[in-house]
Amino acid sequence: FNLSNYNPGHFILVGIPGLEQYHVWIGIPFCIIYIVAIVGNCILLYLIAVEHSLHEPMFFFLSMLAMTDLILSTAGVPRTLSIFWLGAREITFPGCLTQMFFLHYSFVLDSAILMAMAFDRYAAICSPLRYTTILTPRTIIKIAVGISFRSFCIILPVVFLLTRLPFCRTRIIPHTYCEHIGVARLACADISINIWYGFCVPIMTVISDVILIAVSYSLILCAVFRLPSWDARHKALGTCGSHVCVILMFYTPALFSILAHRFGHNVSRTFHILFANLYIVIPPALNPVVYGVKTKQIRDKVMLLFSTKVAE
Repeated sequence: FNLSNYNPGHFILVGIPGLEQYHVWIGIPFCIIYIVAIVGNCILLYLIAVEHSLHEPMFFFLSMLAMTDLILSTAGVPRTLSIFWLGAREITFPGCLTQMFFLHYSFVLDSAILMAMAFDRYAAICSPLRYTTILTPRTIIKIAVGISFRSFCIILPVVFLLTRLPFCRTRIIPHTYCEHIGVARLACADISINIWYGFCVPIMTVISDVILIAVSYSLILCAVFRLPSWDARHKALGTCGSHVCVILMFYTPALFSILAHRFGHNVSRTFHILFANLYIVIPPALNPVVYGVKTKQIRDKVMLLFSTKVAE
């Protein structure tokens, strides 16, 4: 029979099950954090674009991280707020696939960018004399294109794995946004391929990024503790401090959310979905704050930008 007849016209996004009566109030902090994420990342992108002193490899990767964070939060939060405040729960099947693609794509790309930034710090600290010859503009562009294409190739099959499924049962998604396995579980067909691809491929990709980041920072720490003076060690560690904070903010909640979804049968659905929503909005909001506080070049430029605005 023709499976395409069983593809739904739309799905219904419930929101956060069990907290429906609090949706209006939950949406207020979500909106505030989302605004902080948009403003913070846009300021970061503006400073990196206009300040020539920030035209370095590290800040190029940081601008990529800011753009990806904007995609991650914008793909999920506006739809969530429309559910909380307007009761707009319907989403079309193509709209659901589009949202799912950009959420998963930005997650995998974020991980790859953090790996590229770790390599940048390794080259800067372990091979400072060769830094400019290792990370040439041509090499940086190749890295950017490579990690973007890799993320695209990993997530695109997920879309096709969903389009092949027939949906002849419920169309209600107990979530605030479309997510691969959550949508696949609504199908009236075998979803073993979806489960194994959706779990193994992205997770193994992210784990490989984590391993490479760990190796980079192990080599960085070995090089730092071989430096003769405490001041030199402190300066070298200071340049990595913001990156380490962002790595922890990104991977800790992300891995918890993924593992809880796959293995955490005792984890409350309400808690899991609330946590999944916080994950897509809090790291994008905190990343520019962390870099603004811990990176001297950005901190100085931000202070100069706002002092100029006040003087005017």
